[in-house]
Parts: sequence; structure tokens; C-alpha cells
Amino acid sequence: MASTWQKAQEFYNWVLESGDPRTDLWPLVHSPLPVMLLFAFYLFVVALGPFYMRKKKPLKLRGLLIAYNLAMMTLSSYMFYEFLVTSVLDNYSYLCQPVDYSRSELGMRMARVCWWFFFSKVIELLDTVFFILRKKQEQVTFLHVYHHGTILFNWWSGVKYVPGGQAFFIGMLNSFVHIFMYGYYTLASLGPQMHRYLWWKRYLTIMQLCQFVAIAAHSSYNLFTECPFPDGFNTAVFLYILSLIALFLRFYYRTYIRGKQEKLT
Repeated sequence: MASTWQKAQEFYNWVLESGDPRTDLWPLVHSPLPVMLLFAFYLFVVALGPFYMRKKKPLKLRGLLIAYNLAMMTLSSYMFYEFLVTSVLDNYSYLCQPVDYSRSELGMRMARVCWWFFFSKVIELLDTVFFILRKKQEQVTFLHVYHHGTILFNWWSGVKYVPGGQAFFIGMLNSFVHIFMYGYYTLASLGPQMHRYLWWKRYLTIMQLCQFVAIAAHSSYNLFTECPFPDGFNTAVFLYILSLIALFLRFYYRTYIRGKQEKLT
């Protein structure tokens, strides 16, 4: 058992040095430079976009927003299905699942959906662009920019080095939550007449928090067990998720507790 563990660790060390050869040539994966440039451009838009829109009227973008949100809801549904079905067919463990680096049908299928999940985070940068064009600057918070920006690097490294394994759980949960999130955005983009159907925004935030707690528990468990999945990735995920839990709890308190108290006074 010890030699099997040692061989697995040696193989992972080799992958971490060179990257997964299966995904290396896929778009945006080989080098971190494209993602770094994209992130820099994103920050440029966040910083200068409001200045550009200062003397302009807010754009409505109703048709575009409906199409975009429906497309993202469809993509999230597809990714959730792929994560779930592939993990079931390949008998994935929810406690310890190493990456299948083979070119088997199921191994490649999981790697592909991991890439699509990473690419969906690139597309989701448009959320911020739409807020700025509609002059909804109050929506472009530190939490929003931090989450959208940093997730790019998290999932670039995931697809580059560990496309699958323990990472599948994060992608599967997040895709599931995003089905409801973009469903909410779709309803909101239909106009004020739909606002009475959006009473469940608070529960959407609770669902996001539950997702983060589940991911934190899933990642931390492997730090105390002998699982052939790099501890560095589990540690990074755990610390990152703790930061999101803290920021989302702050958002929840300011929006649903303090905000409600202020309305009553």
C-alpha cells in the first residue's frame, strides 16, 4: 500500500511540473499569459468602465441579457449533467478521488467538462461588463470582482494540472447552483413585472453559502487522509473557500439582516 501511495505521489509531482499533456494544447491552457492578460483587461474595464459611462445613459440590453442568462443557465445544466453522469459512470469517490490521467473515454470526458467549466468562468466576466454598461455600479462590489477575477486562475491551474479527481465536486456543485442563479437573472431581466417572482433571492445566497461549506468540508477532509490528490490544491481550495464564506456572510448580513433592520427603523 505504501509503495502504491509513493508511486502515485511521484506521478503527481511529474504532472505538477509539466502539466497534463491531454489538456495542454486546449484553448487558454498551455500558458498562464492569456489568463493574466484577460484578468488585467478585466481590471481595466472595472476601473475605467464607470468613467466611460459617466456621461452616457445606461444601456437596457434587455434582449441581450435574456439570451445571455438563458445561455448560461443551459451551459450550467450541461456541465452539471456531465460532472454528475461521468462521476457515476466512472465510480468516483466523494471522499478521495485521484485524477484519471488516462485517455480513456471517461477520463477525457471529465477533463473536457473541467475545461468547459473553466471557460464558463471566462464568459462570466461579462456579468461585470453588463453591470457597468447598465450603470449598476453598486453591483460591482469587492466580492463580485474578487470572485470573478480569482476564479479564473483557480480553474486555469485546475485544468492545467488536475482536470478531474477531487476537483469534479467543486465544478458539479457550482454548476448546480448556477442553474438557479442564472434562472434568477433571467427572470430579473424580463422586467419589473417579474419582481414579485424573485422573492427567493435570499435563499439563493443561502444555497451559495451551503455550497462553499460543502466544498470546504470536502477539501479539508483530504488534508487529514492519505489520498493521492495534491495537498497543495486541497489547501488552496480550502483557504480560498474560507475567504468566500467570509465575504458572502458579510454580504448576507448587510443585505438581509442589517438592511431589513434599517428599513424597520
